[in-house]
Amino acid sequence: MTQPSINNPSSGGPSTHEGRLAVLDLARGVAIVTMAIYHFSWDLSWFAFVDWDVGGAPGWRTFAVSIAASFLILVGVSLDLAHHNEIRWRSFWKRFALIAASATCVSIGTHFAFGDSFVRFGILHCIAVSSLIALPFTRLPLLYALAGSAIILTLPHWASSSVFDGEIWLWTGLGTPAMPSVDYVPLAPWTGATLLGVALSKAIRKSALMEPLKQMEFGGLAGRALRWMGRHSLPIYILHQPLLYGLVWSVTLLGPNMDRTSRSFQTNCAQSCTTSMGNEALCVAACRCTLDGLKSENIWEPLLSTPQDPGLQTRMNQLYSACLAAPGTDAID
Repeated sequence: MTQPSINNPSSGGPSTHEGRLAVLDLARGVAIVTMAIYHFSWDLSWFAFVDWDVGGAPGWRTFAVSIAASFLILVGVSLDLAHHNEIRWRSFWKRFALIAASATCVSIGTHFAFGDSFVRFGILHCIAVSSLIALPFTRLPLLYALAGSAIILTLPHWASSSVFDGEIWLWTGLGTPAMPSVDYVPLAPWTGATLLGVALSKAIRKSALMEPLKQMEFGGLAGRALRWMGRHSLPIYILHQPLLYGLVWSVTLLGPNMDRTSRSFQTNCAQSCTTSMGNEALCVAACRCTLDGLKSENIWEPLLSTPQDPGLQTRMNQLYSACLAAPGTDAID
């Protein structure tokens, strides 16, 4: 019996290790490592150790999208390898229940950690439902999987509607969720990646590539480590973020005192300023100058305690305007 993984709904594909393809385990391991890198970077940003815009910068967003896509494509590949001869219902439902339970745990855990920004429909939720949708395609010809993939990948471009707005339909990806979430992977377009993986598996199985892939073992230290992570990708996925988040949180408590609110103010101020003015260097300098002015006048702490105080707001805006005119000024009248 194979070990649980995010992407392998059951054992039973062609393989070189315990009923598995070594190259598939390696690919899962690489995906897990890149996801851990992304989450660790997000944690560092959340606790203001760094000023990276992990949640919004184009480069980081591209990185996140590529990681999610790789997982969902591998879901489709594994699904087809396991069930293309016949659907193994017992194995499938056991796997589905494990992933669904894990997705529920993620939602509950992030609700306690992030409040209203908790994971309502994240990567594990999408994997579970996408597996249900993609399962029949494992028994159909390649063209059906390609057509299904194309339809779902393009759905947001031609089927989006305000009818799907709000929390009830957020899983569709066809409306505006109207609530924050630290992880949001709706069925459209992401199930299209799973169907693309089904199609990819079918194409490879019918090509001359299958036999060479079976022979790949990746016996080096790095290869064995990545394959091990690939074979245990689900528990690693469940555990890695709480461990990384807890590690960074512990450093903030036990390590040197860091003024995270100051860094957050400067980051948000500079992003807002750059959006309206288009001069990043000027905005960064002006926001730093504004913060220095607030602290030198001893109104920074009162502003944090009563941010809606009109007098403090007025003085902050005065400092900001003066700093935009002379961002290098140390003291502002």
